[in-house]
Amino acid sequence: MAIRKTPYEEENFVDSTKPVWNYSLFDEEEIRNFQNGTNYNLYNFFGSHPQTVLETEGYYFAVWAPNATYISVVGDFNNWNTESHPLFVRLDHSGIWEGFIPHIKEFESYKYYIVGFEGAQLYKGDPFARHWETRPFTASKTKEIRYEWSDITWMDKRKDHNSLESPWSIYEVHPGSWMKPNPFDEDSFNSYDQLRERLVPYVKDMGFTHVEFMPVMEFPFDGSWGYQGCGYFAPTSRFGIPEDFMRLIDACHKEGIGVILDWVPSHFPNDAHGLYMFDGTHTYEYADMRKGFHPDWNSYIFNYERAEVRSFLISNARYWFEMYHIDGMRVDAVSSILRLDYSREEGEWEKNEFGGNGNLEAIAFIKNLNEMVYRDFPDVQMIAEESTDWPGVTQPTFAGGLGFGMKWMMGWMHDTLDYFEIDPLYRKDYQNKFSFSMAYYYDENFILPLSHDEVVHGKSPMIYKMPGDEWQKFANLRVLYSYMYTHPGGKLLFMGNEFGQTTEWNYKTELGWYLLQYEPHQKLHAFFRDLNNLFTSNPAFYEYQFDPKGFQWIDLDHRDESVIVYMRKGKNESENILVVFNMTPVERYDWKIRVYGKTHWKQIFCSDDAKYWGTGKFSEQEIQLEELDKKTRHMEINLNLPALSAIILQ
Repeated sequence: MAIRKTPYEEENFVDSTKPVWNYSLFDEEEIRNFQNGTNYNLYNFFGSHPQTVLETEGYYFAVWAPNATYISVVGDFNNWNTESHPLFVRLDHSGIWEGFIPHIKEFESYKYYIVGFEGAQLYKGDPFARHWETRPFTASKTKEIRYEWSDITWMDKRKDHNSLESPWSIYEVHPGSWMKPNPFDEDSFNSYDQLRERLVPYVKDMGFTHVEFMPVMEFPFDGSWGYQGCGYFAPTSRFGIPEDFMRLIDACHKEGIGVILDWVPSHFPNDAHGLYMFDGTHTYEYADMRKGFHPDWNSYIFNYERAEVRSFLISNARYWFEMYHIDGMRVDAVSSILRLDYSREEGEWEKNEFGGNGNLEAIAFIKNLNEMVYRDFPDVQMIAEESTDWPGVTQPTFAGGLGFGMKWMMGWMHDTLDYFEIDPLYRKDYQNKFSFSMAYYYDENFILPLSHDEVVHGKSPMIYKMPGDEWQKFANLRVLYSYMYTHPGGKLLFMGNEFGQTTEWNYKTELGWYLLQYEPHQKLHAFFRDLNNLFTSNPAFYEYQFDPKGFQWIDLDHRDESVIVYMRKGKNESENILVVFNMTPVERYDWKIRVYGKTHWKQIFCSDDAKYWGTGKFSEQEIQLEELDKKTRHMEINLNLPALSAIILQ
């Protein structure tokens, strides 16, 4: 990138005797777009960048601090001297401080020393740093990213893999606790390279189509799980350097696995080295704490009204798509971004200019974000974790929507868990909880989530949400997963649920892999692998997953027996699938189901198969068919239903 002179208070541009040279990577248009909230490439200018100027190597630094009165770069290289390397402030009122420091090397630890509003003296990390010290240390580090991607085949074809007509089976992973090199040391972590060697083959073997990483952007406190971040442009150094994380993503792509990152543009913590009160004033957060403070998470909310903050956030999203080749973003806590009254009582918030509870500038920010992503990266998906009934979350912005590609279906999750936690003998009275999701399913493009939030804070692991004795718990869980994977929509499962983790998730410890030595967990693991493969290999499950043409209720009229039947349909009628649930621990013999269309059916999957720790009693049954009307192809299917089971016919 060309180096350009800019108007400074000091005139000398090339005096190599000075510790900081005054020059810039910005031009007037870039500054103007930054101030208008439309510069989405800020990572090319802000932060620290290796440069060679007048045959002298070093690093260029640029930081936005509009209310600072003095800024210098401090670090190991100058013994943290606050006076030796001051940056120059631009005279265009942009609030940008910058300068080139010769002879700085890679991996130098540094911070910005900022004298801010009313003389506040602050030591801040670089908001655009691409690498950080490993916690508990909090300095940024100079870093030139050098990586040659080898995923060109994936990038050329990922449009099909990530389309809304493709299967989405997402494995949600907390990298620090999925597996540990030393299970007895909570501070031991698999490196990105070790995750590449261990996690990627596992995800591939289990048949997941995507892996979703809980936030990897640098964060100071392990207990925040990554949701209280300070380094938005850097994968956490807990597991390695940026190139290591790129190598992990590259390996996923080579195995046909898409990568989704959990992203938090809603709030940030008040750590002294972070974004809070960055220049002694509310630089990144709202100054009005009715909008600027998040009571749920004791953190601070981005000021979406400020154009420079919008440029920062949208540039950050673009950075991960461009630089790290990610395939999607799950945007955290969208409801808290959109609503002025989120987690606030009457009198703790102020209505917008139209008298409503929507944060108008935040809504505009979300729309601009999604428009940028789908314009520049049309073969990825933006996914909203939005827990309310906000309309049009996955509708395009030109139709008045927010522009996301998909949304977590929180209502389905709550109703489904409520239903399955009920003693099977009483499920007949709660069938509406099972069927209600389809009443509003087509309002959005939904993902069905069984995420980390459902197995922490006293909610119990999935296996212990199920009623009954040990056999019934596993049988119920197999039915729940069968329902999840045959219901329309994408799927998301948190790590450990696939083999029946018996403790709540703890970020300090690894999953209970030792459980796989026990038969019920081992066979549940095999069941989930087969269920994933069944899902991804049958187009009827996903070709019309967001279209009413893809689903039909067949039988909701046997509440007393709690037998429920529906059909999943694809583009080829011959591939249509019939799903039959027996939700009670009572076997049903000679059960009759009437359907139109296909005249031949066979059983292709049974959750009660002995290989899944079921009884195996009807896992190989021949389906009896009676033709009721040849002209209309009206058929009656006669089959036996195992206790607490899901049977799939094709």
